[in-house]
Amino acid sequence: QVQLVESGGGLVQAGGSLRLSCAASGSIFSINAMGWYRQPPGKQRELVATITRGGSTNYEDSVKGRFTISRDNTNNTMYLQMNNLKPEDTAAYYCNANIVRSWGGRNDYWGQGTQVTVSS
Repeated sequence: QVQLVESGGGLVQAGGSLRLSCAASGSIFSINAMGWYRQPPGKQRELVATITRGGSTNYEDSVKGRFTISRDNTNNTMYLQMNNLKPEDTAAYYCNANIVRSWGGRNDYWGQGTQVTVSS
């Protein structure tokens, strides 16, 4: 089995910072692209940022310059450093990873989500 677990969410005032983590565990051979998504209340899930295994990154326009995605391939972990948070960043944040399993095959996996709430 493969599992993704997010942590680091919470309540923060506007202008504050949070760091999300996503740890992958289980029967993992390798991890390709990883990404963070978010789902604001009453809205659809949207892409926040992605990172390839080699470290190339891509960001949604509204978070550019404020959020930084990174990963530790040795420990199968991904991070999202969020600075200068705004109330519109309030959402459930999910990690996603394209994982090659040690026993064969490849799938996209999702974490259970972590809530980020930014007060004004």
